[in-house]
Amino acid sequence: MTPFTVASILAPIALVMPVLSVALAVAAGAPASRWLRAFLIARGPWIAFLIAATATLGSLYFSEIARFAPCEFCWFQRTAMYPLTVVLFVAAVTRDERAWRYVVPIAVIGLLLSTYHYQLELFPDQPNVCSTTLPCSARYFAIYGFISISFMAGACFTSIVALHLAMSRARRFE
Repeated sequence: MTPFTVASILAPIALVMPVLSVALAVAAGAPASRWLRAFLIARGPWIAFLIAATATLGSLYFSEIARFAPCEFCWFQRTAMYPLTVVLFVAAVTRDERAWRYVVPIAVIGLLLSTYHYQLELFPDQPNVCSTTLPCSARYFAIYGFISISFMAGACFTSIVALHLAMSRARRFE
């Protein structure tokens, strides 16, 4: 598969995933959504792990197989996402209901990094901390004209935060 094909497969998922996660967070508090709360409590940690694992594998694919050199902010985002994969796996296996205490801060930091990185891509004529040989404003692709690697990373971080909010609401209303 070409990198563009992989990106074209991941792009619609990156669009739908945060919207669905936020919708789950909102719906988890509805009185009639008892089945949804049970689903979130049982499967939410595994879904969050799947999101982080997909992001981790995707970033490794783009750098190691497609040979896209990661810029400085790509590395910062990886510093947030890679440990999240392990932490979310352990939280899912152990059914740790307090995982949000350490998952959400890391995911919010990753989201802030992704947001800053994405705006560097949108507005490249600004000073930044990246090198001139590998600028953070460079995009390897822009699916639908706007979905880049940093956008997809931000979508994953957003989804992880929203899912943990949904799981927290599900436990509170259960």
